[in-house]
Amino acid sequence: MTNFNIQIISDSVCPWCYVGYRRLSRAISTHKLTNPLDTFTITWSPFYLNAASPAYPGVDKRSFYESKFGAARTGAIFERLAAVGEGEGIKFSFGGRTGKTRDSHRLIWLSGLKEKELRESGTVPGGDAIGGLQTRVVERLFRAYFEEEKNITERGVLVEAAVGAGLEKGEVEGLLDSDVGGKEVDGEAEGARRQFVTGVPYFMVQGQYAIEGADEPETFLEVFGKIKGAEQ
Repeated sequence: MTNFNIQIISDSVCPWCYVGYRRLSRAISTHKLTNPLDTFTITWSPFYLNAASPAYPGVDKRSFYESKFGAARTGAIFERLAAVGEGEGIKFSFGGRTGKTRDSHRLIWLSGLKEKELRESGTVPGGDAIGGLQTRVVERLFRAYFEEEKNITERGVLVEAAVGAGLEKGEVEGLLDSDVGGKEVDGEAEGARRQFVTGVPYFMVQGQYAIEGADEPETFLEVFGKIKGAEQ
């Protein structure tokens, strides 16, 4: 039996991070068909694609893309993402607003602490789900922002995602009322850049195999196979 430790460096407003996670999930499901006893521990680390993005209420998403890429290229980007997303079960929708992701990363950080506590106490739920509490928070944030056109800077959206994933509402609101976790996520994001991570998603498997970008499931499966082979 092998336990795979996978670190994912990601930003909550990165569409390719959502795609990359779905492809990783498919790879894990495929791997477990022939290696059902293998386990996967997934942890998420922050990255700021645009640290200068405005806080609540943010800015119009399409206008932001057009200011960065121009109208024609923005249309092409959205068209490509829609096609790729369809293949991964993601219904990308490009309305709504965008902005600073620091608070979303603080929630992800909190859920990571809670998941670690559960793991150390031996009370992590079983089942076939990919990832634990932290991954559920990330998934709900992705879905809210990319598929439901919700505002990643809005407090209510963040609370809804975190509570829906399993965090306590009072603890979530307390976090958002403070700057708890802010220093930690800022430090982790800066640490990623110091390690020459210049784009996301960025996957690190077993602390030694780096996969940059939203690669196809076959890339992950190849890495899983190398790790299994080295153990024999």
